[in-house]
Amino acid sequence: MTPFVELVGRAAPLPLANVDTDVIIRIEASVDRQNLGRHAFAPLRYNSDGSERAEFPPNQPAFRGAPILIAGANFGCGSSRETAVWAIQGMGFRCVIAESFGDIFYSNCFQNGFLPIRLSEAAVTDLMAQAQAGAGDFKIDLAGQVVTTPNGTPYRFDIDPLRREGLLEGLDDVGFTLKQMSLIRSWQARDREERPWVWATSGLRKTTA
Repeated sequence: MTPFVELVGRAAPLPLANVDTDVIIRIEASVDRQNLGRHAFAPLRYNSDGSERAEFPPNQPAFRGAPILIAGANFGCGSSRETAVWAIQGMGFRCVIAESFGDIFYSNCFQNGFLPIRLSEAAVTDLMAQAQAGAGDFKIDLAGQVVTTPNGTPYRFDIDPLRREGLLEGLDDVGFTLKQMSLIRSWQARDREERPWVWATSGLRKTTA
């Protein structure tokens, strides 16, 4: 995954609560990952004839291509769907800020190098207002765990230390495991000496008849 250290850019406001994963990406949108972005938020983003809805903020020139999304509470609720994260990434977003998230969506974000930030209702209201006003660029400092608004107001956010490390280094769960490969190999070598019968019968080492 691409490491996430710092992000500076505009923020697109989406002042809607309870946006679920079926709204983020419909289950029938079975296209390859690279093309999921154009199907993201389809019920909110497009008219029935396929044209863009001007009232959907990310469609507006001021927010098109923004790397940060500011959303309402309980964002990403609903069914388990990793494609929801892929679809948002496909639109160009690298971070979403909300008061709360669906638990599975929140976890899926970290497995895909995408930063979800929880802030208080008051903080999100302030960020949403500044984004809607087109006040300028926001800055997200993951190392310092701070979101700075265009007017210079800093908001500190909490994040699990291991998940923070994974984003900073571009590691998912598999990456964390591979990072410990020298320890794993040392244990394997020691265990082969101490319990050779386990390795002989497990199929992990060929034996002769």
